Amino acid sequence: MTDNTFERSFPADFVWGTATAAYQIEGAAAEGGRTPSIWDTYAHFSGRVDRNDSGDVADDHYHRWQEDVDHLTRLGVDAYRLSISWSRVMPGGRGPLNPEGVAFYRTLLTALRERGIKPFVTLYHWDLPQELEDEGGWPVRSTAEAFAEYARAMVTEFGDLVEVWTTLNEPWCSAYLGYASGVHAPGRNDPAGALAAVHHLNLAHGLAAAAIREVKPDAQVSITLNLHVLRAADPSSEGDLDAVRRIDALGNRAFLAPLLEGVYPADLLADTDAVTDWGFVHDGDLAVISAPIDVLGVNYYSTTTVYAGDGAAAPEDRGVESTAADGHRPSDHSAWVGADDVKFAAPEGPLTSMGWNQEPAGLTELLSELAKQYPGQPMMVTENGAAFEDEVSVDAEGRTRVHDADRVTYLHDHIDAVGAALDAGVDVRGYFAWSLLDNFEWGWGYSKRFGIIRVDYDTLERVWKDSAHWYRNLVTTGSLPPVTAAEPA
Repeated sequence: MTDNTFERSFPADFVWGTATAAYQIEGAAAEGGRTPSIWDTYAHFSGRVDRNDSGDVADDHYHRWQEDVDHLTRLGVDAYRLSISWSRVMPGGRGPLNPEGVAFYRTLLTALRERGIKPFVTLYHWDLPQELEDEGGWPVRSTAEAFAEYARAMVTEFGDLVEVWTTLNEPWCSAYLGYASGVHAPGRNDPAGALAAVHHLNLAHGLAAAAIREVKPDAQVSITLNLHVLRAADPSSEGDLDAVRRIDALGNRAFLAPLLEGVYPADLLADTDAVTDWGFVHDGDLAVISAPIDVLGVNYYSTTTVYAGDGAAAPEDRGVESTAADGHRPSDHSAWVGADDVKFAAPEGPLTSMGWNQEPAGLTELLSELAKQYPGQPMMVTENGAAFEDEVSVDAEGRTRVHDADRVTYLHDHIDAVGAALDAGVDVRGYFAWSLLDNFEWGWGYSKRFGIIRVDYDTLERVWKDSAHWYRNLVTTGSLPPVTAAEPA
């Protein structure tokens, strides 16, 4: 018998949702007037994505969106975080809108509203139109300016339907993985360009926020960051503590400080002065970037342990092993521009199938530290989830069942960690599980599954996992069920 004893309750107005991204689920890559993005180009270059997978078909959400809205309705979520494909609505990244693309999103957003599901729309989830990359991409200022015009067009078209506008998803990944390590689209290895991309992504957010509010003054504006929770391999080592400082500057404060303080940290500029002089920062940029936001989106998956690599004790002598991991997305050490003397420890403890460690307390710590540093700034957890191997079986009635006890435990423990932050007085207003569906997982292709709904990539059939049943129990009651409460209703 299922144990339905609830372990904690959440505020009545706490927002429960799930999240996806356009390139990862839509498919229909060359249909409806859509033109290529950098991920189309990157994925079609042999050897860059596991098994040479691409998002050409993905989950075919473009054609199966009604079924997916039905799943969202059945889950009972308050909100759905989705992204718009810039190439689908504005082919080439500039100029007139594509009527077919606009119609697709208006129909989808309207259907969500009719079901009582609030759309949280991300304008950029890594799929830059290829034409803009050909002109220089995020390292050049004109891309930020083009993004602002795209944002203006989107709020003009959909401002009556969208609950919250998120400008960018994880600009850290766009800048460093796309332009430094090259393990994400567009696959460039240009350290100076990566830092220019950091700034122009920040600027794009500020320009877009201003454009959105010009069209719709009462619009809610957000940005989503993947912030790194950092540990020193040896907390008593000055070198290791400085390694934490350096990665914090590149991974966290390069975005938080201009966004919420209107400055770039002095130590970040000093650490990277051999790479660039930051001359791409113009007078007035920081004032644009630091306009207030309504909510800060926080993505969290795991923690990262670092140590000094400048002649200090070898990692094997200190119980850690060097690894090329960024703690969030597949990477290599070259992602960390200007931090050549920092090394990364192999994750310990139970790992997800991505090789990421599981530390729910890190989420409580992150939310609490942000609240302390930026009092009064509302937050939402806009992505949190895990990839594990599913156990697929057929029950006595011939129905496919998908057991994913590890994912249920992961979600339970991390949502409990959000509750602990609420208990401590942190202003966190919602949680979005990543992700609604198994999907194209960037450089990993279809080899890693994050969804609470399983997708059979041969038939595109959707099947609820135990985690979806568990999550429905949570969101429809507003109370945290035990991990055992994952049986189909």
